[in-house]
Amino acid sequence: MAKLILSLEGQVIREIELNKERMTIGRKAHNDVQIENLAVSGEHAAITTILNDSFLEDLDSTNGTLVNGAPVKKHVLQHGDTVEIGKFHLEYVNPQASQEAPDFERTMVLRGPIGMPPPPPGDNQPEFSKTSINKQPLQMEPPPAPAAETPHAVKPPPAPPVEARPAAIQVLSGPNVGKELDLTKSLTSLGKPGVQVAVIAKRPHGYFITHVQGTSFPVVNGKTLDNQPCPLHDHDIIELAGIKMEFFLK
Repeated sequence: MAKLILSLEGQVIREIELNKERMTIGRKAHNDVQIENLAVSGEHAAITTILNDSFLEDLDSTNGTLVNGAPVKKHVLQHGDTVEIGKFHLEYVNPQASQEAPDFERTMVLRGPIGMPPPPPGDNQPEFSKTSINKQPLQMEPPPAPAAETPHAVKPPPAPPVEARPAAIQVLSGPNVGKELDLTKSLTSLGKPGVQVAVIAKRPHGYFITHVQGTSFPVVNGKTLDNQPCPLHDHDIIELAGIKMEFFLK
C-alpha cells in the first residue's frame, strides 16, 4: 500500500498509509493528515488514490504546494516524490506506482443542461459457433496421432486487447456536443471543479472511472457508482455534472 512519510527538518514524524480513496492534508483537525502549523492552510491539499496510482491536488492553499521543489496544482505522484507543505516534507512511497509521464489531461469543464439523446446500442459481443468434427467409421481411421498433433478447428483471431486500443470520450449533450477528448494520459479528470469531478484511469487491462469530488456520484449506463473504480466498456454512457458522454474504443 502506498504511504507518506511526514518529516520536519530531516526528522521523521510519522508514516501515513493512503488507505482511503481521497485524503486531505491541512491545519484543521478534520483533515486526514493534520499539520498544525500557521504556514499550512486549513485545507491545504488532497491526495486521491486510484488502484496503484495517487495524484496530488493543491486546494488553493495560501502558500502553495511543491513537489520536488516545483510548485504544482495537480500532479501524479511517482515513487520517491517529495511533497513540500510549508517546512514539512511528505515523501511518497509506492514502488508499484505507474511509471508514465507525471501529468494528466486538464480537467474538461462541462457546462449546459442535460440532453436526452437516445442510448446507443449495447455492446455486440462476438459469437463463435462450435465446430463439430465428424469421424469416419472406426475401421477406416488411421492410428490415432499423439494429442499434441491432433488438428484443431480453426478459430477466428481474438479481438485486440483493450490495452492495444486507444479510447476517447465524446460529449453528447450541452454546448460542447460532439467534442472529443482522447484518453492518452494515465489519468484524465472530467467534470466541474468544486461541483463534481471524476477521473478516468488508463491501465494495462482497461479503463476505469472513479468519483473524486462532489456529493453526487457519476452514473454509468443508468447506474450510480460508489467509491470503487468502475471498469468502462465500449459505448458506455457516462452522466457527470449534468452532461452525458460516451466512452468508446477507437
